Amino acid sequence: MNAGTPLANEFVTVYESPDAATIYCNSPGIARTPSGRVVATLDLGGPGTAGMSETSGLAAREGVPGLDMLGRIYTSDDRGRTWTHRGDFAGMHARPFCAGGRVYVLGHRRHLIAIRSDDDGTTWSETRALTTGGYWHQAPCNVHYARDSVYLVMERLVRDARASHASAFAPVLMRATFTDDLTDPNAWTYASELVFQEAVPLDELDWHGVPFFNTQDDGVAPTPEHPLTPLGWLETNVVQFVDPDHQWHDPAGRTFHLYMRAYTGGTGYAAVAKVAEHEDGSMVTSLQRTPSGRRVALLPLPGGQMKFHILYDESSPLYWLLSSHATDSMTRPDRLASDRFDLPNNERHRLQLHFSRNCVDWSFAGIVAAGASAVQSRHYASMVVDGDDLHVLSRSGDARARSAHDVNLITFHTVNDFRSLVY
Repeated sequence: MNAGTPLANEFVTVYESPDAATIYCNSPGIARTPSGRVVATLDLGGPGTAGMSETSGLAAREGVPGLDMLGRIYTSDDRGRTWTHRGDFAGMHARPFCAGGRVYVLGHRRHLIAIRSDDDGTTWSETRALTTGGYWHQAPCNVHYARDSVYLVMERLVRDARASHASAFAPVLMRATFTDDLTDPNAWTYASELVFQEAVPLDELDWHGVPFFNTQDDGVAPTPEHPLTPLGWLETNVVQFVDPDHQWHDPAGRTFHLYMRAYTGGTGYAAVAKVAEHEDGSMVTSLQRTPSGRRVALLPLPGGQMKFHILYDESSPLYWLLSSHATDSMTRPDRLASDRFDLPNNERHRLQLHFSRNCVDWSFAGIVAAGASAVQSRHYASMVVDGDDLHVLSRSGDARARSAHDVNLITFHTVNDFRSLVY
């Protein structure tokens, strides 16, 4: 196969917007239950969402006046060929996962929310709030399992954001025991919070070209229409290094690394932090240090400038990375094609797959899927292993999409025999 030939360009449409101009498809999340059922979640936004009958009906049932988002749940029992709508929830940025014989969906509507299924995703509980007050964010990144617990990250707004979320959000590692009811607020323990601009002295960020453009803090925009807002991190995955030869391996299994989208105006870097779990159960977030004692806030990672998804496959055993492929980030902003969204590093129509032994050195496995134009996105995707195959759920668009960001499809793709891509 030619290296440029997509591995899984064909797709099944899980959801299509009823109005591409005003109702946008977001937040694809995917899980596989022990029975083999595939569970998919997504949410709808945009100015037309509040006027949908499904949204108004859900708002009335759950007592959420003025609801302008709609979360949806689907299942497939034939490995993604057909899908059944199972329920809606008043939330966004959610992801499905399994724990303790149940299926959960965890997201937010400003505060964190969760719902539960006790019958393999067929029926769902009412929404329960996990937190009160505050403002949370995230994207459907990975879920990690260790010992008897499940770990995932949501991000909390902890400082005045002005126009930027990335500079104001702290990734918060959350832990709960498998056997607990994970819709109970008391089931969860939260790590300490760390904001990028409090952890990383910006005047020391030199020699790496970060930030690539002046930011709003400098009062100079790369283009008047698309300023680069202050630097930050967001959309976090959690990994552990299981190889005892790895520089950052913790023999006690109590250290977790957070891999995040690096919001820098450039490409090719991910933001990184670590969480140490203490004997009393508390979790503390900080920066990792190299053997020389230097702090690490950024690491090379293909597609680290956009939301990406990392999963560890024990059968390989390798880390697999699903991310956006950048091809023209050095083009001057005022010379981008008219169908390009935002700044040059914000390219969204090519999904790529890599693998790694250590989450630092990445090998290219192939292009998963590519849209026919820049507006026809294949991005913000999630993935799950199903036997020898890799299922991918993508936030996608066709020629009717309002932009590469505001898209009208959620699409399902399968990379067959994905481990055969290893070399």
